[in-house]
Amino acid sequence: MELNKIRINGIPSISWGEPSDKIIIAAHGSHSSKIDDCIWVLAEEAATKGYQVLSFDLPQHGERIYETDFIMPAECIKELKTMYSYAASQSKAISLFGCSMGAYFELLTFADMEIENAWFLSPVTDMERIIHNLMDYCQITEEEFKEKIKIENDIEPLYFPYYEYVKSHPIKAWNHKTYILRGEGDTLCEYDYVKNFANRFGCELTVQKGGEHWFHTESELEFFRKWLRKRLF
Repeated sequence: MELNKIRINGIPSISWGEPSDKIIIAAHGSHSSKIDDCIWVLAEEAATKGYQVLSFDLPQHGERIYETDFIMPAECIKELKTMYSYAASQSKAISLFGCSMGAYFELLTFADMEIENAWFLSPVTDMERIIHNLMDYCQITEEEFKEKIKIENDIEPLYFPYYEYVKSHPIKAWNHKTYILRGEGDTLCEYDYVKNFANRFGCELTVQKGGEHWFHTESELEFFRKWLRKRLF
């Protein structure tokens, strides 16, 4: 596997595989990076089908862990568009891979752009629902959240401007051929919400029995690999 570390507009990125007329932009999840295990698996399988994969570190992740500003969707959208522009300069056909929150940022970014296919692993399809669940976990009301602005907890910090952005930017459209894989035991992205998204936008949804939100065990990653093999064209 050819792996080239590059910087795109200063953003630490990796180009996986040989140059190709088919590129997959890969966005990792929270507490992860451009070299997440699932991206390694994706790159290995995609290379056999003639794809090149482009991954990068989102703000405050990977080589950018030193950054201190709270990660905001608008900044991630801007960076994903930068990746798209770079990919479009190298290839005619662009597809997407997104894991967890990376999939959510891609949903915000690419609804109206030209995309061949999308493969989502444990995608966050309703960020507002997740924030509400975290608010319940922290036992705070929306009024208290607004007053405190930032709420620390042992799962994910909550930031009121982020919440406001999410509420004002619901996912209203998604017209790309999309394949979704989630774990049966994924308690972060609840089944009903992912299922409703899949039904609404005509996505194929696969559920791994016994799997969780974070695909990291040998059996989970092997299931993911076999799932990809059947859906990479």
